[in-house]
Amino acid sequence: MTRWLEETGGTYGDEYAARFASLADQGAQLHGEADFVQRLLPAGSVLDAGCGTGRVAVELARRGYDVVGVDNDRSMLDVARQVPGAWVEEDLVRLDLGRTFDVVLCAGNVLVYVATGTEGAVVERLASHLAPGGLLVSGWRTDRLSRSSYDELVTGLEQVARYSTWHGDAWRDDADWCVAVDRRT
Repeated sequence: MTRWLEETGGTYGDEYAARFASLADQGAQLHGEADFVQRLLPAGSVLDAGCGTGRVAVELARRGYDVVGVDNDRSMLDVARQVPGAWVEEDLVRLDLGRTFDVVLCAGNVLVYVATGTEGAVVERLASHLAPGGLLVSGWRTDRLSRSSYDELVTGLEQVARYSTWHGDAWRDDADWCVAVDRRT
């Protein structure tokens, strides 16, 4: 079982969506991840791995990307499915969509919440969904996963960049967030 399902019980979808709706009502900018992807790739296909309620996938689709969202939490996908799109319920460690993408996006601590000990296998599954030259883009809190530990997981990919925010701020060793970009060669 994933750490996400252990921590939330698989019933967090409506509460999670309400939290982001409240932030939007307060004027918060909620599309940093989509902006980041668009700076990397103005158009193309995106696998939103660990898509949750679909916040990022829906925004990328609105911008014209071909997007597939995958999550293993049915309560999150129930919210996502309120918007038409390609939504797949699956654990990332078993993911096999039979196609590749220009970008595989893991926004919001995805690798922090997979089942303990499966992080490397999940990265391998995600990398197998990258088109040649495709980018794996991951973001997470560094108090739950260090940058160096992540770098050990993506040894089969070419490191492109590390940032401390979704705005593309330069990496700092004391950053509380990391956004990593790695390429399939």
